[in-house]
Amino acid sequence: MNPVRRRRLLFVAVLVLASGVVTTLVALALQRNVAYLYTPAEVLRGEAGDHARFRLGGMVEKGSFERAPGSMDARFKVTDGDAQLPVVYTGILPDLFREGQAVVATGRMQDGVFVAENVLAKHDETYMPKEVADKMGVAHQKHDVQVPAAEATP
Repeated sequence: MNPVRRRRLLFVAVLVLASGVVTTLVALALQRNVAYLYTPAEVLRGEAGDHARFRLGGMVEKGSFERAPGSMDARFKVTDGDAQLPVVYTGILPDLFREGQAVVATGRMQDGVFVAENVLAKHDETYMPKEVADKMGVAHQKHDVQVPAAEATP
């Protein structure tokens, strides 16, 4: 084989190998940072996995928020209308966080409680994160039962 041709072949092989390593590293970094959104009902059905990091979306249940005086530990429940999931968070909550409002929290399940690392709250009364609204809509569609016209009372 010609030395020039051999050098080109070696260069191409190294280039292909390097691009494969870079692609693998990027894919692993992206996969580790991906956090899927689940509703409380989906989490309780086991769809989120036991120790996976994910986002929990829904509404803060009215009457569920608790914070000990002088503590940064907050406890509340997130609901999708079908199920409730207890959440604990240590830190400063967003100014717009309150009961009855949409929330998206990132974290992990631990002993039946969602331990949040980050909490995001909606920014006005007409906004709910699209993913949360879509998931909550799907959860409620299964409960909407249509009464056939023949069975409806006049």
